[in-house]
Amino acid sequence: MTEQRRKRIGTVLKIVISTLLIYFIFTKINFGDVVKVLKEAQIGYLVLALILFALSKVLNAYRLNLFFKSIGVGLTHLSNLKLYLLGMFYNLFLPGGIGGDAYKGYVIQKQFKAPTKRVVSVLILDRLNGMLLIFVFACILLVAIPNSFLEQFKILAWTAIPSSVALFWWISKRFFTYTLSVFWNALGYSAVLQATQLLAVLCILRAMGIQFQEITYLFVFLISSIVSVIPLTLGGIGSREVTFLYGSKWLALDADTAIAVSFVFFLITALVSLFGIGYHFKKPKLIPKT
Repeated sequence: MTEQRRKRIGTVLKIVISTLLIYFIFTKINFGDVVKVLKEAQIGYLVLALILFALSKVLNAYRLNLFFKSIGVGLTHLSNLKLYLLGMFYNLFLPGGIGGDAYKGYVIQKQFKAPTKRVVSVLILDRLNGMLLIFVFACILLVAIPNSFLEQFKILAWTAIPSSVALFWWISKRFFTYTLSVFWNALGYSAVLQATQLLAVLCILRAMGIQFQEITYLFVFLISSIVSVIPLTLGGIGSREVTFLYGSKWLALDADTAIAVSFVFFLITALVSLFGIGYHFKKPKLIPKT
């Protein structure tokens, strides 16, 4: 089986899984109630959520540039941001073609002649760095949620925070020594950008008039962010919504509102990602930072 054929089959499977998950969600909720929640949302808060999400992606691009710098690839922040936006566009809108990370790795290796293994490594480490902070924030919010079911996990959550950071540092030191110089700076960027995304979700909640159980909604959002990374669906469509659906049931949230929050966040992500379409037709020039 050729590589192109495998990619096509993989794309079809992702579309099928996403479609089945969305169908499953709509059998469990009243879609009319979800639409009602969306119609009553306050536009001002949604615009602010869009701005905050876009800012988080700028910070994300800065973090990736730190990792590029660790392997001797210095890009200006503007050219790196253009490349990052193009990668977002490819990840969400062209899942059947070359992925965003794969494209970034290809052009970086081609232009700067950086070792392929190191390019691939920093792209993976950039993702893992972000996932680590999502996990840390989730643990912090878990401790703050007044829920009897979660009470049994609170000591574990406190322990997991320093343990996970220490483990990631050890992995970096053991296998990716060349990235240690940017380890803590990258972690700092991850913390700020994740806090910015949480503020964006908080604005979405306020847009829908939710001013109670906000921490619980944010916790479910973080868990859904982890689940959506699993490459089983098209751009995370369906997997995030299913997480919100069951999270709302287990933690006594309003399911219609939870699904509406998930849909709005996806639409904001898609809108920001769409800004990368211009760089698909006119590829960004990668300018070395002097």
